[in-house]
Amino acid sequence: MSTAIDIMSEEHKKAVTTLLFQLADDDFMYSYRGSEWLGLAPHIEEDVASSSITQDSMGHAAMFYKLLEELDMGTADDLAHLRVVSERTNCILTERVNGEGVYMETPKYDWAYQVVRSYFYTQAKKTKIDSLCQSSYTPLSQVAVKVKMELFYHRLHWETWFKQLMGSTEVAKVKMNNAIKLVMEDYGDVFSFGNQKQFIEKYQLIASEEVLKENWAANIRPVFEKLGIELPLIPSSPAKNGRNGEHTIDLDEALRTLSEVYRSDTLAIW
Repeated sequence: MSTAIDIMSEEHKKAVTTLLFQLADDDFMYSYRGSEWLGLAPHIEEDVASSSITQDSMGHAAMFYKLLEELDMGTADDLAHLRVVSERTNCILTERVNGEGVYMETPKYDWAYQVVRSYFYTQAKKTKIDSLCQSSYTPLSQVAVKVKMELFYHRLHWETWFKQLMGSTEVAKVKMNNAIKLVMEDYGDVFSFGNQKQFIEKYQLIASEEVLKENWAANIRPVFEKLGIELPLIPSSPAKNGRNGEHTIDLDEALRTLSEVYRSDTLAIW
């Protein structure tokens, strides 16, 4: 009996796996950066809430890696922990540090940056997931439907924080506007498919880069209009494109920490 992998051309499979790696790597790194806020969030309720979102996001990454495993790309755990930096395809935004210092030592993290990065990233993820629910690759569309249910609450959570801080004190507004600037400097590859753009769009795995950008702006613009601030523009050409394996030193350092335990015994059952 033929399976999906048996009847896919190499070109088609490459497009599917490329997109899956991008989705998985994004959530893997976003979840890791979120986990570094454990015990450091503004209050205990937020510590619980953001930790839950972080856990959900890692679960989403695991589902995408599992789809890659089913396409014979390797085990999900190995794909998450053993690939080198140049093989990673997450967007630059997800790998950036939370601020100065090191977790569990001298962290001086920026909550405004966390809010803006999380809100903008989650809104972008929702835009993609909405499209992926109609993906031509059925296993991916089925996973997208599951992710969408949790993502609704993630986006609502960060949008609430965004509105509250942008409508708060002058100090808070300055910090938030600085955070928006930093986030947008790294936003150029969020909707990029990298070198596989032509084929990912050809096989209708997800909407085009251009449509996704338009939908993101349309969905987030009402919040900006209500706050009386201008919607920032997505950079047309990113300085680095993580989709093509171009990354910062932040990713290298994060992966050393994140995968240290797994690399200590890759044969163990975790």
